Amino acid sequence: MELRHFTAFIAVAEELHFGRAAEKLHVAQPALSHMIRSLEKELGTPLFERTTRRVRLTSSGEALLEPARSIQVQVDGARRIARAAQEGEVGRVRVGFGGTSGYSILSLLAREVARRHPGISLELHPRTYSGDAALALRDEGMDLAIVSPPVPAGIDVHVIREERVMVAMPSDHELADREMVSMGELNDQAFISYPASHGSKVRESMMRLCQQAGFLPHIAQEAPDPYSLLALVGAQVGIAVVVESSQHIRIDGVTYVPLEEGASAFTLALGWRHSNASTALARVLEIAREVLPEVEL
Repeated sequence: MELRHFTAFIAVAEELHFGRAAEKLHVAQPALSHMIRSLEKELGTPLFERTTRRVRLTSSGEALLEPARSIQVQVDGARRIARAAQEGEVGRVRVGFGGTSGYSILSLLAREVARRHPGISLELHPRTYSGDAALALRDEGMDLAIVSPPVPAGIDVHVIREERVMVAMPSDHELADREMVSMGELNDQAFISYPASHGSKVRESMMRLCQQAGFLPHIAQEAPDPYSLLALVGAQVGIAVVVESSQHIRIDGVTYVPLEEGASAFTLALGWRHSNASTALARVLEIAREVLPEVEL
């Protein structure tokens, strides 16, 4: 019993005429008749009543028709899935990202991927900050990630933008009503930061700017993600250096103030392993290049 036998059976059952069914399948009528006889022999029961005037289904044929159609639908679906996989329209892409910049970028990319290639699944791994993300790409733990150049050898990047940083502070802070502050004015403040182990570029930028202003920051507490960090600011534990895109997160008691030295704090990019041959990744990168145009530095 082969799939072609079911295809032949369905064609004859729908046409109730061997000649028309043969034309529909683009096969010779004797070959079609042979396939039907082979199927009947395999099943041990006649499927059609044949006379010189008409063809009709037997009770066994009636019972087989819907299961045969179901098999045909499943086989057609399997063919579509196989072709789509070959063309990169199905598959899984593991994506690492951290911080509010990652959320804003990935939300746009994920929407477009879902719309254009619903068979491609983006497996999102939040709290994967730039340093860890670059290593995960290198070690094949991720397929795509938000990174900040320079990156390890073998990693290609698509530069998205130069990221700015600002200061999040309690709304009743003495500097909260300022149009802008300088890092030098914050030397006696308690800071909230991401852990050093995350490889966070925001933390690296904060440390660099403080050093350039002539002091080392007093880090009162560390937070694993932007929402926890801003909640601690709202609780008046301290202030925090955050990316400009954090402004869309509205938390009671938190005010954002531009930082004089905050322009072009670090470069934000999508990174992937050059040797990754995944066709699903290639499709995602095609969309990324369209919806997130590369900027020249």
